[in-house]
Amino acid sequence: MAPVSILAVTSMKGGVGKTTVALGLASAAQHRGDRVLVVDLDPQGNATMGLAIEDPEFTVNDVMADGRPGVASDAVMVSPWGPTVHAIAADLSLEHRSADAGSYSAMRLRAGLATLPQRYDTVIIDCPPSLGELTRNALTAADAAVVVTEPGYFALRGAEQALDAVEVIRTTSNPGLRAATVVVNRARTTVAEHRSRIAELREAYGPLVSETIVPERHAITQAEGAGVPIHHWDSPAGRELSAVFDTLYAALAPTGREYGR
Repeated sequence: MAPVSILAVTSMKGGVGKTTVALGLASAAQHRGDRVLVVDLDPQGNATMGLAIEDPEFTVNDVMADGRPGVASDAVMVSPWGPTVHAIAADLSLEHRSADAGSYSAMRLRAGLATLPQRYDTVIIDCPPSLGELTRNALTAADAAVVVTEPGYFALRGAEQALDAVEVIRTTSNPGLRAATVVVNRARTTVAEHRSRIAELREAYGPLVSETIVPERHAITQAEGAGVPIHHWDSPAGRELSAVFDTLYAALAPTGREYGR
């Protein structure tokens, strides 16, 4: 069996479309025929809502509270997106786990997911927009980090903070964590300011910045509001975004199965 790709999708500020990227990657995984698990670690629960999940019996907060190896299996739900897309939902009580809770607390998610990722080709963890305990848990459980930013004034600083956080985790609790990929979201390449900020990111971080830019399109919010994958949103913008996320997913999770398998 090919290695599982466990991706932590993170950002240092809200409003940059972090969950959009996480759900776009999940949609691309489903389109490729991969089995994907989405773990919603953000107390706002946007990924849970985007997956059209309602009234979960158990959530990721229960997984974190328990912490036993493999306990996450009790919280896994099949998403309304389809049988190959599973999820562990969030709830507001996760907010109480944002503070530092000791030197070993960053291992709780990793322990809860133990053995569970073997059922999937890809696990996508949607982090809260901060460097708190929940994000540390995600980075400790992951084998790669995806840093989402937008081409704005604070993009460079936010990316720098996120990359620093990845390095801290790599030198402490997860030495196998790969260098983060920076994904620019909500880009309008016809706008000079956006082109300038993207160039600034590339100058600072070179190949860490993904060549695949996610454009700003209304189809994203329309698909999210309808609770369907972007690959199911039949419009020119929906098809454009589907191709973008296919390319991004292929670069981030190359160990998954080929299309049609």
